[in-house]
Amino acid sequence: MKEDKKSTNRSAVSIHPDTNIGSVSLTVSSLASQIQFYREALGFQVRYQDGTRVVMGTNGRDLVELVENPAAARYRRVTGLYHFALMYPNRQELARAIARLYAQQIPNSPTDHIMTKTTYLDDLEGNGIELYCESPEDGAWSLQNGEYITRRADGSLSSGREPLDVEALFSHLQEQDRLDEPLPEAVRIGHVHLHVRDLDQALDFYQGILGFDSMGKVESIGLAFVSAGGYHHHIGLNTWQGVGAPPPPEGALGLRHFTVLLPNQSSLAEVLDRMNRAGLHREETREGILVSDPSDNGVLLKANE
Repeated sequence: MKEDKKSTNRSAVSIHPDTNIGSVSLTVSSLASQIQFYREALGFQVRYQDGTRVVMGTNGRDLVELVENPAAARYRRVTGLYHFALMYPNRQELARAIARLYAQQIPNSPTDHIMTKTTYLDDLEGNGIELYCESPEDGAWSLQNGEYITRRADGSLSSGREPLDVEALFSHLQEQDRLDEPLPEAVRIGHVHLHVRDLDQALDFYQGILGFDSMGKVESIGLAFVSAGGYHHHIGLNTWQGVGAPPPPEGALGLRHFTVLLPNQSSLAEVLDRMNRAGLHREETREGILVSDPSDNGVLLKANE
């Protein structure tokens, strides 16, 4: 992959390869309705609730924090969350999740990205959600001349956005698989995808300061991916709300912040040192170190120990 010559701030740094994405925090207008949606549609469990704030996820992992603001509104043509993605451990569990959506007649868009099997949906207030499992045995994508190329395992080309063969996916279901069980323990946030105002600014932050590795940029469609440890992407970046899009007003519906989960304190300290040298403002909270990217998307940094 060619280095982007427009950037002047990116350096040859690399975030710890075991870095992952942790929980996502959202502002919602109706906490009760959203709790019901995440519980019934996706099998989330309430892990902690205190007044207008609830944390939901699996039995052992926080996935989503919901903070209520009844006056919050949804704004268009602004930066923020495109979607957060729940990664399932295998096709069987993804099949169970999609069958659950079908049983409840919840609109969703099953898609075959070849290297992943996926469906997309929105929660009750328009927050985008992806459900996916890895399927590298079916093929992979690569970056060639500034364009993403997807090839199946047999070498044939794919758009990378084919309709998912849901019937084939459902063949992985077993007779004993129940659709009303809680979210499997192994499910975690696989990646987040963000609307940003400028790809180069975003890459200067996520690659040059935080240290994520660039997995490629497609200038023609305003899209870039970054990751840790060679994963296809932990963070997607796009300018689909418009180059130069402003952040939403304070108190808007949607993303408050997402968590970058580093494996230990020393790897966190390395990132904080780069932030200090870049002169970035940060806020120390009880959950971790909160910083904003150049598009005012909140990023919470914390160590997993």
